[in-house]
Amino acid sequence: MNSMEKILERYERYSYAERRLVANDSQPNGNWTLEHAKLKARIEVLQKNHRHFMGEDLDSLSLKELQNIEQQLDSALKHIRARKNQLMHESITELKKKGKVLQEHNNILGKKIKEKEKSRAHNPQMEQQQHQNSNVIESSPLLLPQPFQSLSMSCPYPTHGLEENESAPNHERSDTLLPPWMLRHHLGD
Repeated sequence: MNSMEKILERYERYSYAERRLVANDSQPNGNWTLEHAKLKARIEVLQKNHRHFMGEDLDSLSLKELQNIEQQLDSALKHIRARKNQLMHESITELKKKGKVLQEHNNILGKKIKEKEKSRAHNPQMEQQQHQNSNVIESSPLLLPQPFQSLSMSCPYPTHGLEENESAPNHERSDTLLPPWMLRHHLGD
């Protein structure tokens, strides 16, 4: 029987709570109307204040109301300037940190350059050999296979308008290299 009494108690509590909710639900129409009127009046006040803060509709305000708006604007400007200064100081601090990191990186690179210059000063023979090897590679011509290297050719067209000493080197070039497709054409003549 003990559990049955607990069940009945819970039933009564829940049914009482439900009756209260139903009673409150019948009143919301009146509450919603009142709430709507309050919110509408608040919106109108906020819009009026916004216009005043923007410098509009100031003709209807008294001297005291204008002073009050001025104080509010001054206070807001102080907060805005304080926040702006805080952000600027944070930005400056961050840029100084980045500058220090870049300076340290620059110092490291400068040390590496000095070390390379010292190592080059201690090994001038090795640098000269590397320089000579690079010059040999850059100055070597493109060589053709052995049969084509010894072929020479004279200029087959007239050199009108050229002075004699300008055209002479072009006529007697013995180091001219011909590609295979030109060789077949030249031998066919």
